[in-house]
Amino acid sequence: MQNRPRIVLDTNTLVSRLLIPNSIPGQAVRKAVEEGDILMAESTLFELADVLGRKKFDAYVSIQDREEFLRMLGRIVEMITILHAVHDCRDTQDNQILEVAVNGQAQVIVTGDKDLLVLNPFRDIPILKPADYLKWEYISSPTP
Repeated sequence: MQNRPRIVLDTNTLVSRLLIPNSIPGQAVRKAVEEGDILMAESTLFELADVLGRKKFDAYVSIQDREEFLRMLGRIVEMITILHAVHDCRDTQDNQILEVAVNGQAQVIVTGDKDLLVLNPFRDIPILKPADYLKWEYISSPTP
């Protein structure tokens, strides 16, 4: 069995992937999907769905393509149950990203959000910008 990194991608990184697939965040999402296990919670998936449902995106991506993106993402992510709350981020909305990482035993968080980046590392979990994540290499610990 291959030991893959457990990765949390924030909403803005995922939205960037959809809007501009070849952007740095888009490349980071592709790397995460290819090399790791993507972690989400119900709350982060709902937030993404809410953001993608906004009219402002109509000019860039059809609602059908946004819905398909959510369906495809829903098939590949590992849904994490939040058992331990986190209240450490100055933007309380971003605590849900930290909760997914802690409860899902993530190896890395990928975000461009300054409120999260200032916490790097958070409980020994690196918080990286998409460009830094593209250079990041996961070194797994040996399994017993």
